[in-house]
Amino acid sequence: MVFLVLCGTPNSAQVADLLSKTSRSAGGLRVREDQQRGFYVEGLRRVPCDSAVQVEQLMEQGTRTRTTAATHMNANSSRSHMLIIIQLKQIFSKECITKQSNIYLVDLAGSERQRSSGSEADRLKEGTAINLSLTTLGNVISALADMTLGKKVVHIPYRDSVLTKLLQSALGGNSRTVMIATLSPADICYEESLSTLRYAERAKRIQNKAVVNESPTERLVKELKAENAKLLLRLSRLGQEGRKADDETKELRRLLTHNELQIRAIQTLWEQHLQEALKDWETQYATITQERRMMQMHPYIMNINEDAQLSGVVKLFIQEEGEWDIGLAENSSRSLCIRGLGIQEKHAVFSNQQRRVSVTPLSGSKVIVNGVPASKRIELQHLDRLVLGSNSTYLFIGFPSERSVEDWSRYDYDYFQSELAAAEGFHIQSLCDDQGRRPHQPDPSLLAVFYDYIKLMPMVTEANQMSKELKKGVEFKLEIKNLAMSDSKGHDLEKDTAVRVTSVESKQVWMWSKAKFVNRKFLMEEVYQQQVVGGDGADRAPLPRDRDPFWDPLEPLHLGSAHLWLQSLAFRIPLEEQVEVVGPEGTEEAILQAQLVPCSPTGLPLGEDDILIDPSELLGKRLDFQLVLDQCCGLRWVKEARNRGVQIGFQVFDCPQPLYTPAVWHNVNPLLDHRVQFTALRTSQELLSYLQSNALVLELWGLQEGCSEMVSCMDGVKMTQEDGIIIDKISASEHSTAESVGSDLSSSLRALHQDLEQLRNANAVLKKENGALREQLNSARNGVENNRGRQERRGSLRPSCDAEFAKALKVFYHSMTSVRGQLQRLRRHRPSEEADLLGLRLFVDEHTYLLKDFSEQLEQCVTALKQDVAAIVRRKREKSGIWS
Repeated sequence: MVFLVLCGTPNSAQVADLLSKTSRSAGGLRVREDQQRGFYVEGLRRVPCDSAVQVEQLMEQGTRTRTTAATHMNANSSRSHMLIIIQLKQIFSKECITKQSNIYLVDLAGSERQRSSGSEADRLKEGTAINLSLTTLGNVISALADMTLGKKVVHIPYRDSVLTKLLQSALGGNSRTVMIATLSPADICYEESLSTLRYAERAKRIQNKAVVNESPTERLVKELKAENAKLLLRLSRLGQEGRKADDETKELRRLLTHNELQIRAIQTLWEQHLQEALKDWETQYATITQERRMMQMHPYIMNINEDAQLSGVVKLFIQEEGEWDIGLAENSSRSLCIRGLGIQEKHAVFSNQQRRVSVTPLSGSKVIVNGVPASKRIELQHLDRLVLGSNSTYLFIGFPSERSVEDWSRYDYDYFQSELAAAEGFHIQSLCDDQGRRPHQPDPSLLAVFYDYIKLMPMVTEANQMSKELKKGVEFKLEIKNLAMSDSKGHDLEKDTAVRVTSVESKQVWMWSKAKFVNRKFLMEEVYQQQVVGGDGADRAPLPRDRDPFWDPLEPLHLGSAHLWLQSLAFRIPLEEQVEVVGPEGTEEAILQAQLVPCSPTGLPLGEDDILIDPSELLGKRLDFQLVLDQCCGLRWVKEARNRGVQIGFQVFDCPQPLYTPAVWHNVNPLLDHRVQFTALRTSQELLSYLQSNALVLELWGLQEGCSEMVSCMDGVKMTQEDGIIIDKISASEHSTAESVGSDLSSSLRALHQDLEQLRNANAVLKKENGALREQLNSARNGVENNRGRQERRGSLRPSCDAEFAKALKVFYHSMTSVRGQLQRLRRHRPSEEADLLGLRLFVDEHTYLLKDFSEQLEQCVTALKQDVAAIVRRKREKSGIWS
C-alpha cells in the first residue's frame, strides 16, 4: 500500500511521501519513467497490509501527516492533491495464476474560480500548481473522451503535469475509472456546479477495456522454475551418459543453486515486509491507544481545519501541572511544537495549575481567544477558540469533568472566521439592520458578501504577516464596497468585497478587487517561499516594482458620493445645499457646497417670475441650468496625508462620459469654484421624469502623488453656442434634424408664413368685432369703466398670487433640506455593539430627542406651507368678493 501527496508550488508540483518517517527533501521525490513500469515515484515507501483495518489506519496516518506537514507559511496543507495507491494481489495456487491490480484513490484539491473578465485580475496566474494540474487533467479527459467518440487524437498530454503522469494507467490504460463530483445547491454557485457537471460528463465518456494483469514477479518465478527444470534434466542426462564433464556439471549446479536462492528470496520477500509492517502496526497501535487514554485524562487543544476531514487530527496535550511552551521550538519535553505563518519560536505559554488552564502570550506574538486579541494571561474554559499566529485555529478541550454531551461539530472553520468578523463589528445581523431587514430574513446577496468576507479574512491576515516578515511596509484591510451607497434613484448599490492596501511609509493607497487580491497572494507566497522559507532572503536583490506583488501603479480612488436632488429644477427653483459625501462604509468623507441654478441661455440666473407651478409646462421648451460646485470642506482623505488631492466627478442624464472638476491638491478645505451649464433644447418627458425622481450623484475621487489626474472626455458631447453641454438627446436630435431639413423646406415655410399673415389679419378683424360687442355689452350693464378697471386688477392679481405661491414653495423646499439631513442622522444613529444597559438607556433618550426634533421640524415646515397657502387663498377670495 502506498500513500503520496502532491503539494502545489508556483513553479512545479512536489511529491511527498506521507508514510515516510524521515525528513522530506526540499524539492520532493522525483517522478521517473520505466519502459515496463511506466511513471513511478522514486523512493516511495510501500507498506504491506493483510486486512482492511490496517488499510484504514494507514489512510488515517497519511491524512494526519498531510495536516501536520505544515511549512512556516501555511499551517493548513489541505490545498494539495492526495493520491492513495492500494496494490492488491490474488494468488490461485491450483491454477498457478496470480492476479494483481492497483486502486488509485485521488482527493483533488478544489480550484479557485476566477471571474471570466480578466480585467479585475492583474495577472491570472495559471502557474499555481493546483489549477494547472486540474486544467491538464481536464485536457487529458477531453482527449480520451474525443478518442472514444472516434475523433482523431494526435496527442494526449499526460506529461504536462505530475498528477496526470501518475494517473496515466488509471485514466486511459488497462483500468476502470469512477469520478465522484460534489455540487453545491446554492444558486450563487451555479456556474461552478455547471462547470463541475461538464467536467464529470467528459470523464463519463471515456471507455477502456480492462484485462487481467499478470504479476511480473510471478512471471519471473515461473521462468526461474522452468530454467531449473531444464538444468535438472541436463544434469540427469549427463549422469546417464556417464561422461566425465565435471566442469559443466559444476556450472550447472551453480546456476541451479543461484536460481533456487532467487526463488526463495522472492518468496520470502513478502513475509519479511509483512513482519516489518507488523512492527510498525504495534508501534502505531500503542501510539493510538496512548492518545485515546490521554484524551480521557488531560486537557488538550485540537486543530480546526478548513477541510472538515482534516479537523481534529492534531491534538496537543497539556498533561502535567506546570508551564508548557508552544511555538516552533521543540527543545524540551514541555514544548508543544506547531508550525504556521506568524508562529514564533516561543509563541505562548500554557499553564496548568490546580486543574485550571490559562494561556499567556509572549512579547510580539499574536493570540486570539474567542475572537478577541489577548495581551495578558487568560484562563481558558472548555470549548474556547484559539487562533495562534496568522491563522492557526485550535479548539480547547477542558478536563473530562468539564466536558458535556454538547456537539462540538458546530465549532468548524467558518465558526472561527465568523467570530473574528463579529469581533470586528461585521456580522450578518448588522448587514440586515443596515438594509432595514429582519435578522431572520437576510438578503441572499448580503449572505454571499458575508461568506466572501469571512473567506478572505484569513488570506488578508496571512498577507499582512508576509508583508511584515518581508519588511514590505504594506498593510492589507478587508472592506465592503458600497455598504452605505446608493444610485441616483436612492436604490442601494450592489455590494462586494475589496481589499484596501496601504503603504505605511508613503501613505499610498490601492484598492484591489477580490480576484486581484487572490492572484496577488499567490505571487506573495512565491516570494515568501523563496526569501523567507528558503532562508536566502538576505542574498536576494529586491524585486523590481513591475514584478513586486505588493506594489501596484497608483490610480484614483473612489472615496464616496453625495446626492443632489434635481426636483427643484422641474419648477425652475434654484437650489443651494451643503451635501454630505458618504464613503462606502457610511463614514463622512467631506461636506460639499453645491448649487443648481436655472438660468437663461447666456447664463444669467432666472428670477422669481420664471418659477413654474406645473412642471409639465417645461415640455417642448428650452431648459438651461448650471451646476456650481463652490467648496469642499473637511476632506478626511487629505487630513490623513497632506500630499494628496481630490476631484469631483458627475454625469447628468444622458451624458456619454462623466465630467470631472480640475484637481485640487494639499488643502483640507479646497475652493472648487467650478461651474458647468447644461442645456435641453426641447425638454422631453424622459428628462422631466428624471428631474423629478433622480439625484445628481457627485463622486469624490482621491488623488496621490504619482497618480494621473482624471480628464473629462468630450467625445460625443455636443455644445451650444454659449458653451453649454446639450443633454436630452431625444429633443436635441429632433432639433438638429429640424435644422438640417429646414434648408430643404424653405419654400414651404415661406408659403406657411403667407398663410399665417392672412390668418393674423383675419384674427385682427375678429378682435375688433369682439371689442365692439364687448363695449356694447358693458354699456348695457352701466359699468363700462368700473368693469374695465376690475378686469385690469383681476389680470394683475393672478401673476402676483402665482409669485407668492412660488415663494412659499421655495421656502418649503429650503426648509425640507434640513429635515432631510435630520432624517439621515436618524438612520445612521445606532447603539454601540459593546453598549451596556446604561448605554442603551442613554441611546434611547438621545434617539427620542432626535425623533422629537425631527417631528417638530417637519411639523413646522408643513404648518408654514399651509399658512402661506391659506393666506394666499384668503387674499384672493377677499379681492374677488370686492370685485364681484
